[in-house]
Amino acid sequence: MSAEVVESPPTPLDADLLIAFFDEQGRKLPWREPTASPWAVLVSEVMLQQTPVIRVLPVFSAWMERWSEPADLAADSPASAIRMWGRLGYPRRALRLHAAATAITVNHRGAVPDTVETLLTLPGIGEYTARAVAAFAFGARTPVVDTNVRRVLSRVVRGVDEPREPATSADRALMTTLLPIEPARAARFSAAVMELGALICSARSPTCESCPLGDRCRWRLAGSTAGRARRAVQTWHGTDRQVRGKIMALLRASHGPLSSADVGRLERDLSQVEAFEARAHPRKIGRPRGHNLHLDAAAEIDAVVEAGMDEEHDGGDRKQR
Repeated sequence: MSAEVVESPPTPLDADLLIAFFDEQGRKLPWREPTASPWAVLVSEVMLQQTPVIRVLPVFSAWMERWSEPADLAADSPASAIRMWGRLGYPRRALRLHAAATAITVNHRGAVPDTVETLLTLPGIGEYTARAVAAFAFGARTPVVDTNVRRVLSRVVRGVDEPREPATSADRALMTTLLPIEPARAARFSAAVMELGALICSARSPTCESCPLGDRCRWRLAGSTAGRARRAVQTWHGTDRQVRGKIMALLRASHGPLSSADVGRLERDLSQVEAFEARAHPRKIGRPRGHNLHLDAAAEIDAVVEAGMDEEHDGGDRKQR
């Protein structure tokens, strides 16, 4: 007598409906292709953090064309990675990818690890990215919870709207109970929930009438009362974050030293730039103007990045994948 396969208990987050939705309406993206390598999945997941798909696509394509394997990136310079990063924003991620590629090359013979535990040992790889790569590259049964997935869990399963709340271990525990038993199906289910949050159950304008779970969503059945965010949206225009982005663009485009006089012309309020320089070089406060910043100097890269110059974006919705 064959053993009976026991599926997860009934839930509004119906796997059959979600996977059918994903099969029919899921976006055709290069990192979702059957031929996509684990390295491609890892690169895409790092690029997609707080950055919309439409902005990631051209940079991802150029990145994979130049560095199709971790060893290719590891053999190149961190400065090259930052330049290739372009205007994706948060360029610290480019350095993390470079460090991860180096670790994969040196410690794993050039092969991206296939378990969450080993992926977490890579530089700059956290819980979400490790689980996403394990699921989407290797078909592992593991909870993958980003902002979009958390929104779907909150609305559909818990019946509440909780804007701009980060994913927690409680969210991962809940997602684990909802995953289909079969690993490959669980991975596809995770991708489907994420896609539902990106395309249908969006933060600002959910299209509940188009949702495959519309007749069982507990938030919709309770009246779709919008929640109030506990965290304010970060400003961008007119702040030193915007100035840092402009400086980063100049550093990336320059093949020679960039003087502070060049940087000063970017912003009418020079005090913002001077404040940045004080944070970037706390031991050199008071040095004469005209010092040089050069992207190819490792010490300068570290100073630039560690100072927090990692928010170069256009001020749009960075959490919508």
